[in-house]
Amino acid sequence: MNILIKNAGVITCNASNDVLHNAFLGIKDGYIDFIDTGEEALRDFRADRVIDAKGKLVMPGFVNAHTHSGMTILRNFANDLALEDWLFGNVLPVEEKLTPEDIYWGTLLGITEMIKSGTTTFADMYLHMEEVAKAVSETGIRANLCRSPLKDSNKSAEDAVRCFEYFKKWNNSFNGRIKVYVEVHSVYLFDEPSLKMSAQVAKQINTGIHIHVQETLKECEDSIKKYGMSPAEICCETGIFDVPVIAAHCVHLSDRDMEIIKEKGVNVIHNPTSNLKLGSGIAKVDEMLKNGINVALGTDGAASNNNLNMIEEMHLAALIHKGVHMDPTLVDASTALKMATVNGAKALGFEGEIGEVSKGMKADLILIDMDKAHLCPVNDPVAATVYSAQGSDVDTVIIDGNIVMENRELKTIDEEKVKFNVKEIAKKVMK
Repeated sequence: MNILIKNAGVITCNASNDVLHNAFLGIKDGYIDFIDTGEEALRDFRADRVIDAKGKLVMPGFVNAHTHSGMTILRNFANDLALEDWLFGNVLPVEEKLTPEDIYWGTLLGITEMIKSGTTTFADMYLHMEEVAKAVSETGIRANLCRSPLKDSNKSAEDAVRCFEYFKKWNNSFNGRIKVYVEVHSVYLFDEPSLKMSAQVAKQINTGIHIHVQETLKECEDSIKKYGMSPAEICCETGIFDVPVIAAHCVHLSDRDMEIIKEKGVNVIHNPTSNLKLGSGIAKVDEMLKNGINVALGTDGAASNNNLNMIEEMHLAALIHKGVHMDPTLVDASTALKMATVNGAKALGFEGEIGEVSKGMKADLILIDMDKAHLCPVNDPVAATVYSAQGSDVDTVIIDGNIVMENRELKTIDEEKVKFNVKEIAKKVMK
């Protein structure tokens, strides 16, 4: 379907940070065919649908670069606890009760929330990933999904085969909407042989790895005791960092860790809300950015956030570093916006495909309704998006050239059915 968006304000997130006014944008066969401020571009374009974007802002969809979407079932559960107590004492015992079908419905709820707040792509690490892929395929969203070659941290040829099979089935499926990486949860749930084996699997199938790295001080201290090295150092030593890596958190990096992350081209995912809520600390994002490290944004799971709203995450990421360092120039609005879009696209292996509004890019776009009291006047569209907008201001979402939400109405998800089922699941597993 060819879609014409007219009368649009556009934040491009391109290399020049161009912001356009009263622009025309054409979508053809899932790609951005043109973007122009003059009507002459329309002469050779035949639109099946016309969207009048007057009063709205068009921009790239957000990339949630680290989450556990099925954890929506555990939302608002086990709050105000340190990570180790939260995870081992509360979350894992409940997760043992979750069935594959439970994860399917929990993931659908996560995708519902993400689309309604403007996320068009996410990176997921969780249980029963076959069900996660099924939910992604049905809803039209884009995702980087990971599958572990291990089960319960035990080396198993059978599990490695299942990882290969999952990759073969889902990688680059649905017009390239799904990419598959290898899951390595963390260096504290894997031993050294398991880390090496996982790196080998990733190299064998020519893909990347999604891993938690140095989220807490305890994780770092335990790694020194276990391996004689920091998590970043053991990842480097075992080959984990020899493939593309989505490294969630990276809160407690030494100077040497920072050097390793930079040298290996590791993509760091900043999760400010989750790190603050669990009392894990605040990552040195300003230093990472100065060192040329690609930093993207993630919400983490709804059990430690407690939402999947990337606008809120972007807002917080733009504020906390200013306050901590008493420097209002750090992580400016434009930088925060790129962390939530183009940087996320790069981190998830979609660089050059999504993350900016440019001719030839895949049409993953959102329209934000700017005709709201809390956004008036829109003196600076980028600042308005980062500092004033709310997730509920997202009006329309287009992914891969398909309209998945219009006028706040979801087109691929029965929201009421999803909410009902997740409520029933929560009652069952929280007993």
